[in-house]
Amino acid sequence: MKIKESKTKSLEPEIFLDDSGMVRKAAEFQKDEAIYIQGDLAQNVMYIQTGNVKFSVVNTLGKEAVVAMFGPNDFFGEGCMAGQLVRTGTATAITPTALLTIDKNELLHMLRTRHTLSNHFVEYMLSHNTRVEEDLIDQLFNSSEKRLARALLVLGRYGTAQHQAEGELPDVTQEVLAQIVGTTRSRVNFFMNKFRKLGFIEYHRRRIKINKSLLTFVLEE
Repeated sequence: MKIKESKTKSLEPEIFLDDSGMVRKAAEFQKDEAIYIQGDLAQNVMYIQTGNVKFSVVNTLGKEAVVAMFGPNDFFGEGCMAGQLVRTGTATAITPTALLTIDKNELLHMLRTRHTLSNHFVEYMLSHNTRVEEDLIDQLFNSSEKRLARALLVLGRYGTAQHQAEGELPDVTQEVLAQIVGTTRSRVNFFMNKFRKLGFIEYHRRRIKINKSLLTFVLEE
């Protein structure tokens, strides 16, 4: 588990996107609105300005699993740049979300011709891949209680430049949290009440505020 409070300034992709001259298209999505659906043509890379997105996959039996979460300053849908022809999962806004969409060929051209942009993007993708690996380890080896705690920290952008001083999370339902963690809504409700009693969070209805003690809990063996 590598969630920790960062002391360094995080990468801010929007800065170099603004300076690149890259053609982008703005789009806005409401809560629970699909950005793209599993099986759609993969032609664009998305960059989140504000909001939160879940990436989920449905198997042949119709079972859905949330495999990644994205927030402000994250890219997603970049598989199209590696030859992915169709989307392997569904991206859904879990809060009102504003995006920039970038054509894959436009981005590939800019990465070939703008070395600073290319270096920043590679740095971002390496960091992103590390987080995906940590998510997989979390799913394989941690209890649902610890997975929920980690999901709350990730949603709150804990330890990043986007982490708000007040530590308040986006407005997400227990159903969404259950999908992210891979458990039932009743288990999420049980753990949320436990976290509140232990002082890890302040929780009223769907408004959640993270306290630093939640990070300590996640890092404990």
